[in-house]
Amino acid sequence: MSSTQSKTTTEGSTPPTRKLSATVVGWLSFVTMFVIGTDTFLVAPMLPTLSHEFDVTTSVSGWMVSAYALGFALFALVAGPLSDGRDRRSVLLLGFAGFAVSTALCGVAQGFWTMILFRVLAGMSAALVTPQIWASIPVLVPGNAIVKTMGFAGAGMSISQVVGVPIGGWLAASSWHVPFFAVAGLSAVAWLVLFKIFPSVEGAPAGERTGFFSIYAGLFRSRTFTWYLVGYLAYQTGVFETISFIGSWLARDFGLGVSAIGAAMMALGVGMATTSLFGSYIIKRLGEARTLAYAFVALIVLYGAVPFAPNLATAIVLLALGSAVLGINYPIFMAMLLSQTTAARGTVSSLATTALYVGTTIGGFVGGILLTKFDGFHGVSGFTVIALVLAAVVFTGSGAFKTRAAEPAAA
Repeated sequence: MSSTQSKTTTEGSTPPTRKLSATVVGWLSFVTMFVIGTDTFLVAPMLPTLSHEFDVTTSVSGWMVSAYALGFALFALVAGPLSDGRDRRSVLLLGFAGFAVSTALCGVAQGFWTMILFRVLAGMSAALVTPQIWASIPVLVPGNAIVKTMGFAGAGMSISQVVGVPIGGWLAASSWHVPFFAVAGLSAVAWLVLFKIFPSVEGAPAGERTGFFSIYAGLFRSRTFTWYLVGYLAYQTGVFETISFIGSWLARDFGLGVSAIGAAMMALGVGMATTSLFGSYIIKRLGEARTLAYAFVALIVLYGAVPFAPNLATAIVLLALGSAVLGINYPIFMAMLLSQTTAARGTVSSLATTALYVGTTIGGFVGGILLTKFDGFHGVSGFTVIALVLAAVVFTGSGAFKTRAAEPAAA
């Protein structure tokens, strides 16, 4: 029996109804994550317009961004266990349909609170989609193609971060309704493609299914998984603390305008997307554990050096190199976490997403204070370095740098 067939049989009692190449699975994952990610960043450039349209203050208008993230993060904790016992294709299509409808409803929102409601619903729908992608990859592709395929999914999310804000601003030039309708239409097209191509991927067999709380209890009984998740949370907290305040720092200390900051952020996103797509060649050469260890050293050095950059160009180069390293790390982390189970991969994917959003929230809160209290980027960068060192210590203690932890568990 091949490794792919073995993994499929373990994941569910019925193998996928259609065999796809790793390349096709990768591009389907890319498109799905791109659409979901674009909606995440779509509202940001429209906040001034929406705050005027709905007659709310600028500070309150930010809730329209947070509502999506909150709906995603909280519902993901429920969606993961619920999806693990069901056909992932069905859950994926249900979530994507809900995402398309709720995003379209955002375009016809009549007030601030209806917009908040529709953004929450869009986030909840997205929480049904992304775990199915991550959980299906280890089943649908051979073991030696898992990290590469996950890189495609990560690249979709990375590129959406690059283009989400400018797309939102460009489409909103005519009307704030247009961006929502555009993403909803793109979602409908993506849904049709997935409906036509994406195969059935059964969840845990009936004999292996457990209750909602039992799934979480089973995962956290594993010390390795628990420490992986703690390390991942520390990592994301540090990384997103820096990413969230790069623009503010460039504006304050270098006097860059909105367009220049946007160009700088696009450069960082391109670097991350490139390594998400092609970093698998580096991982294949060095091995996953060694690549991750080198990446931690590189990030600590690069982010630690940013505040001491003698000029703007050097600072951008250091940040771009850091973003490129992040693109290599993301699929490794997802493979590491998913390797700890075969029956609860949807739950693991949901936990990883929740950790990312929690880390982003903590980093956003702390970073704003540090940027104000310290000169330059020293406070923000220092916090990121400390968080990365903490994450490295946790991963070292869990053996992540010594074993091939990113490979899926044997069937």
